[in-house]
Amino acid sequence: MSSDPWGRVDETGTVYVRTADGEQVVGSWQAGSPEEALAYFERKYEGLVVEIGLLEKRVKTTDLSAKDAQTAVDHLREQVDAHHAVGDLDALRARLDKLVELVDKRREERKVQRAKQSDEARGAKEALVVEAEELARSDQWRVAGERLRSLVDTWKGLPRLDRKSDDELWHRFSHARSAFSKRRKQHFAQLDAQREEARKTKERLVSEAEALSNSTDWGPTAARYRDLMSEWKAAGRAQREHEDDLWNRFRGAQDVFFAARGSVFAERDAEQAENLKLKEELAEEAEKLVPVSDLKAARAAFRSVNERWEAIGHVPRDARPKVEGRMHAVERALQEAEETEWRRTNPEARARAEGLTGQLQAAVDKLRAQIDQARAQGNNAKADKLERELEGRQALLDQALKGLHEFGG
Repeated sequence: MSSDPWGRVDETGTVYVRTADGEQVVGSWQAGSPEEALAYFERKYEGLVVEIGLLEKRVKTTDLSAKDAQTAVDHLREQVDAHHAVGDLDALRARLDKLVELVDKRREERKVQRAKQSDEARGAKEALVVEAEELARSDQWRVAGERLRSLVDTWKGLPRLDRKSDDELWHRFSHARSAFSKRRKQHFAQLDAQREEARKTKERLVSEAEALSNSTDWGPTAARYRDLMSEWKAAGRAQREHEDDLWNRFRGAQDVFFAARGSVFAERDAEQAENLKLKEELAEEAEKLVPVSDLKAARAAFRSVNERWEAIGHVPRDARPKVEGRMHAVERALQEAEETEWRRTNPEARARAEGLTGQLQAAVDKLRAQIDQARAQGNNAKADKLERELEGRQALLDQALKGLHEFGG
C-alpha cells in the first residue's frame, strides 16, 4: 500500500482522497504501481488547480459575463465533487466558493451599472423626445430639420431600454418628427401656391409694362408705372427660376419708356431754356415803356411785345413766376395810366368835381362870414366852434380842388 498527505492506494488498487468529510474513492488502479496511481491522480489535481487559476484571472481581468463565469465554476465544481483527483479538494472548493462570491459581486455591480446606464439612457432619450416635440412646433424649417436628423443619430447611439419604455419614447419621438415633416410639407406647399400666384400676377404686370413701354403719354404712363411697381412689391416672390427673368423683363420695359421720356424731356428743357432767354429779352423791352409818357404809343408797343411773347411757348416751370411777373408789372402800369387819363378826360366826372368844388367854396365863404359876425358880437365861443367846422370844410375843398386840377381845371 502507498500513500501521501491527501491520498492512498490500498492493496486492491483502490485510490482514495482525504477530505474534511473523510476519505472518498478516487478510482481503481490496476495498470501499475501504487506510486504511479497517486502520481496520475495528483496530476489530475494540478490540472484542476491550473483551470481554477485561469478562471480566477479571467473573472478579475476581463469582461467575462457572470453567466459564462458561473457556468465555468459549475463545470469545475462538478470535477472537484467527482473526486477524480488527489490533493486538497476542500481548498479547491473554497477557491470556487470565493470565485462564486466574486462573480455574484460582479453581477451586482454590473446590474447597478446597467441600471445607471439605463437611467441615463432613459433621461437622454426623454430629453431627445422633449426637444423633438419643441422642434415639431418650429417654423425654422432648415435649422429644425437638420437638428431633428442629428437627434436621430444621437438616439441610435444610445442603449435600448426595456421594450415597453423604449417603444413609448420612440413613438413620441417619431410622432414629433412626423408632425414637423407634415407642417413643413404644408408650409412649402402653401409657399409654392403663393409663388405660383405671384408668378401669374407678375406675368400680368410684365405684359402691361411691356405694352406701355412705347407710350408717349408721359405723365399718366409714368404714374401707371409707379402703380405697377407697388403691385409688383405687394405680389411677393415667384419661384426662383421665374423671378429673375420676370424682373428683367419688367425693369427692361420701364427702362425703354423712361429712356424715351428722358430724351424728350432733355430736348424740351433745352427748348424751354431758350424760350426763357427770349421772354426775358421781351420783358426788358416792355419795362422800358414805364413810366408811361405817351399812353397810345406805349399801349401799341406793349401789344407788339405781348404778341411776340405768346408766340414763344413754355419756359421752365420754376422760372415762370418771375418772368411773367415782370410783364404783369408793366401791364398794371399801363392800366393805371389809362385810368388816370380816363378820369382826366371824363366830362361827367369833371362836371361833378366842379359842382362839388362850388358847393364847398360857398360853404367855406358862409362860415367865414358867420365867424366874423360872431366875433363882432363878442360871441367867441360860437366863433371858435365855427372855426373848427371851417377847418373840416376847407380840407374837403382842398381835396376837391386837387381832383379838379387832374382834369386840367
